Amino acid sequence: MNFYAIRAIYRFEMARAFRTLMQSIASPVLSTSLYFIVFGTAIGSRMGEVGSVSYGAFIVPGLVMMSLLNESISNASFGIYMPKWTGTIYELLSAPVSPLEAVVGYVGAAASKSVLLGILILVTARLFVPYHIAHPFWMIGFLVLTAVTFSLFGFIIGLWADDFQKLQIVPLMVVMPLTFLGGAFYSISMLPPLWQKITLANPVVYLISGFRWSFYGEADVNVAVSLGMTLAFLLLCLGVVAWMFRTGYKLKS
Repeated sequence: MNFYAIRAIYRFEMARAFRTLMQSIASPVLSTSLYFIVFGTAIGSRMGEVGSVSYGAFIVPGLVMMSLLNESISNASFGIYMPKWTGTIYELLSAPVSPLEAVVGYVGAAASKSVLLGILILVTARLFVPYHIAHPFWMIGFLVLTAVTFSLFGFIIGLWADDFQKLQIVPLMVVMPLTFLGGAFYSISMLPPLWQKITLANPVVYLISGFRWSFYGEADVNVAVSLGMTLAFLLLCLGVVAWMFRTGYKLKS
């Protein structure tokens, strides 16, 4: 394992994020803060509790997860697509760097940025909504696991995309609707029985439910099932990446 190569890729990607703080960090935090202001403070104060939690506190895990999914995919896909688009990917291909080392470097950096962003959003949420974390260890675990999983998913999108439009198709047309329909703003127990069963086909439900359990000890889905589904998606993404490289799928465009 070439740890020098992994560190070089990781540091380059992290430096790019800090050079664009307004776009990479400030913008997602500001956007999520608007949700807290509108749904948490303005609307949430007029709504009752969801379970034993106020509505404003209830949506905190969902909003954090929504930002985490989008930013993980965006960071990883953009990180690998830009070298392909500019042609600098050939410098990486000509260096003694294996596909595994490239994946670890790019995905590790994207996941780190997403975890940092998630923590900043949680800190910002304190300004608008009081909440507590019942299981801090599990909260960090779900945060890191989800960031790594969807950064890997974003890396796959970046490899697959051959133009900027394709980079946005999956996040906007697939991930965003699934997040809104996955219980970010409501409990699926509020839905009619038929729609509850249909909603369980949405993989994002398990991510949000497990993450919310780590805050309040309450969830729409058993936490073991949520953890298992997250791990299953991680293994699926790992399998897809391995297949892409094994079948000759190259990093170059």
